[in-house]
Amino acid sequence: MNAPETATPAGNPARKKALTAVAAAVAVAGIAYGAYYALVLNHYEHTDNAYVQGNVVQLTPQVSGTVLAINADDTDFVKAGQVIVRLDPADAQVALDQAEAQLAQTVREVRTLFANNATLKAQIALREADLARAQSDVARAQDDVSRRSPLLATGAVGKEEFNHANSQLTAAKSAVMAAQSAALAAREQLTSNQALTDNTSVEQHPNVLRASARVREAYLAVKRADLAAPVDGYIAKRSVQLGQRVQAGAPLMSVIALKQVWVDANFKESQLKNLRIGQPVTLTADMYGNKVEYHGKVDGLGAGTGAAFALLPAQNATGNWIKVVQRLPVRVALDAQEVAAHPLRVGLSMEARVDVSDTSGKTLADAPRSGGVAQHTVGEANHADADAEARKIIAANLGRAVRPAVQASRAAAPAAASVQATAAVMAASSTAIVSGK
Repeated sequence: MNAPETATPAGNPARKKALTAVAAAVAVAGIAYGAYYALVLNHYEHTDNAYVQGNVVQLTPQVSGTVLAINADDTDFVKAGQVIVRLDPADAQVALDQAEAQLAQTVREVRTLFANNATLKAQIALREADLARAQSDVARAQDDVSRRSPLLATGAVGKEEFNHANSQLTAAKSAVMAAQSAALAAREQLTSNQALTDNTSVEQHPNVLRASARVREAYLAVKRADLAAPVDGYIAKRSVQLGQRVQAGAPLMSVIALKQVWVDANFKESQLKNLRIGQPVTLTADMYGNKVEYHGKVDGLGAGTGAAFALLPAQNATGNWIKVVQRLPVRVALDAQEVAAHPLRVGLSMEARVDVSDTSGKTLADAPRSGGVAQHTVGEANHADADAEARKIIAANLGRAVRPAVQASRAAAPAAASVQATAAVMAASSTAIVSGK
């Protein structure tokens, strides 16, 4: 007799429902994530390899000297133009005094050159008058010899008298030759002196300009003994000490303008496809956390990766080459008001998220920047003061008030006309004296 068959137990309906619900939830979550990625995440590029950058302006002396005073230390705020370091100006002041004395002497020497033109012209007039008188004496002596020569044979004129007339003629001819030589020497001397003064004035004479340049150079050296901050910012990396002998170009400290910072966000190669200039960027700093957000825009994409500009760049052509994903720095400009509300420091870590939904922008700039990146205006007043100092010395040794440099060139023609008029007066006076004689 066969054994009774056992019935197959029915499945657990509750377990099946639970597994089905889990599978459905996973599928819904996947679909939702896919939709979220397609609609949202796909429009953003994110990186946490981003750091705050800024202009680290080094304070370096333009002249060598000994440090007398230090007026700011690390973390101090300084204004542009504020004197931070003072050097000993004694040597520069001595050089300035010497340059000023040399300029004064040069102006007086050049004035003498211009005055000599008139004197030499009068000398020429005098020598020409001497020559004319000597030629008249020759003519009279020649007439005396010519009159006495036929009378010598008849005995009307003695031989001694005739020889005396001949001696006078010879002396008169010698006087003419001497007068001719003197007149020629006077003309050559005038030509030589005019070569030093033609087409110029005392102020524009090369010797005066050279001496003026030395005065300006020495004046600037004195003013450069005071080292002023080139920009508003905070002191960092102070290395200078009191009494230290510093050389021109040696870095003494740095001034960091924290109001003019930006972010360099280093994106991977695979993230650069949709990055464009002008795209909006949202950033957070580890210093403040996610509660503080900064908003900026892409200001530009770097021209090369960090490895390309490294001190020892990778040699990818070697046999031991291993591919490493490269990163390209992307410069992000920040909102100045947000930076002022929550100040940043150079080197702080940031997280950047770029909205790449709008790809109509450019990947590379195609036009030069309209304005300058930075401009150093500290010290411009020193150049104007140096020019004024040189003009003051020139005017003092010319015997007249200080005039602007522009007017100095316009005075060249009147000065030359005055010299010529003086020469004409002196020449006329010399001729009148000779004629009266």
